Amino acid sequence: MMAPKLAYIIKFVPDMDRAVHFYRETLGLPLKFQSPGWSEFLTGETTLALHAADADHPAGQMRLGFRVPDLRAFCAEMAAKGMQFTMPPTMQFGVLMAQFMDSEGTEVSISGDSTQSS
Repeated sequence: MMAPKLAYIIKFVPDMDRAVHFYRETLGLPLKFQSPGWSEFLTGETTLALHAADADHPAGQMRLGFRVPDLRAFCAEMAAKGMQFTMPPTMQFGVLMAQFMDSEGTEVSISGDSTQSS
């Protein structure tokens, strides 16, 4: 199996406009798009995404987002190794995603090809 590629670093922010302004104007990152709940910057192979903070994801918390070619195969292989998934493969926002806990108790997102919805 191919190793997952780091696709996203997601930072939870309490004020999207302020955060976007900082990363775009102060740091100089090119903005891909902005919305009230999710914004992305063009940062090469790995995307910096800002997500609106909420009760489950406090401001300042970060999450890693990986991508694999075949999410279902990845999940089956990792489950056989004892990985605990907090969300099985599920279509969200047009992308097949799953979530698991890493060795330190941090939730990690992983996505696969959106054509794997069956």
